[in-house]
Amino acid sequence: MSARVGIHDLAVATAGHVLELDLLAESAGIDPAKYRVGLGQEQMSVPGPDEDVVTMGAAAAQRIIERHGADGIRTLFFATESGVDQSKSAGVFVHRLLGLPATCRVVELKQACYSATAALQAAADMVARRPDERVLVVASDIARYDLDSAAEATQGAGAVAMLVTADPAIAELESAIGISTADVDDFFRPNDSATAVVDGKLSIGAYLDGMIGAWDDYRAHGGVDVSEIDRFCHHQPFTKMAVKAHRRLADHTGVPLGAELMAASTGYNRRIGNSYTASLYFALAALLDSDDDLAGRRVGMFSYGSGSVSEFFALRVCDDYRTHTRGEETEALLAARTPVDVPRYRALHTAAAELNSRVDVAVEPGVDAPFHFAGIAGRARQYRRA
Repeated sequence: MSARVGIHDLAVATAGHVLELDLLAESAGIDPAKYRVGLGQEQMSVPGPDEDVVTMGAAAAQRIIERHGADGIRTLFFATESGVDQSKSAGVFVHRLLGLPATCRVVELKQACYSATAALQAAADMVARRPDERVLVVASDIARYDLDSAAEATQGAGAVAMLVTADPAIAELESAIGISTADVDDFFRPNDSATAVVDGKLSIGAYLDGMIGAWDDYRAHGGVDVSEIDRFCHHQPFTKMAVKAHRRLADHTGVPLGAELMAASTGYNRRIGNSYTASLYFALAALLDSDDDLAGRRVGMFSYGSGSVSEFFALRVCDDYRTHTRGEETEALLAARTPVDVPRYRALHTAAAELNSRVDVAVEPGVDAPFHFAGIAGRARQYRRA
């Protein structure tokens, strides 16, 4: 890219309830250290009946629009692997809720947890061709697994919105990209299932293989040496996975990479759980909001989506990025979640599956949020502003 293109703003949202994983461990007769240490997780965000990927995505994107307005936004990419319709983009609902102009294309992208990175790269290429335009990228997901399953403690929910522009204020994308794709049945969700099918051992191996393949391709296409990368963000289905990835990259390159180079990136994910497409960008948000001075630093980004597609790329943090980050806002959002006990969490989990099977149903607002899923009318989903 000849023009400076990158992330001009980044905002997040999450669900309105939160479950402490110590409570889940206690109810299952499990040592809480299995979750806190083994997975690196402390809490999970739990959606209420009036919350889904649309409401969270719209809430994150609204913060972008409130700060920058909608002028020049001619594309909205919505990345998700827990979409609400097999045909209509979840982004079209968001487009209406935000009051975006009709002269704005809207597309939903899907490839497991990877598609937000595909959206970001496509957005950057669009802006490089037409620097006067801006692209809104929304990544929003709910990770929901069967109750009492091995993956239950890694559930979560959240959304990240990014405004991609020329002359960005937060981070500039560098041009080198490394990619690796392989057909692997490590994680998938059949059309007739509300929850995913997971082979945990296979998925960890596929993730690490994808990272090494993407890294090698990154280097082959002009990427810098690992020693020239100042911080790292790895996709986090659970935060301990980022630790495993960091160690594998160090082993592969033969360069010592201290845990401090990626530790700050786990700050938000350990508190919201897995957010699929949004996970890597929650990691970036946590890094940017940390105490580290990142001005002028290079951040290596590893994106993984099961099935599988992997990408390694880097961005350069802008000098005055701190004046544009949203750490206090994000902390307030996390603190505002309503704590739930295990019986309430299980009831919310069960209710979500039942709602999706209804033809007509009204849903009352249940959380303090700017947007709500209002129910289903003639099998069509309904949304409203608060």
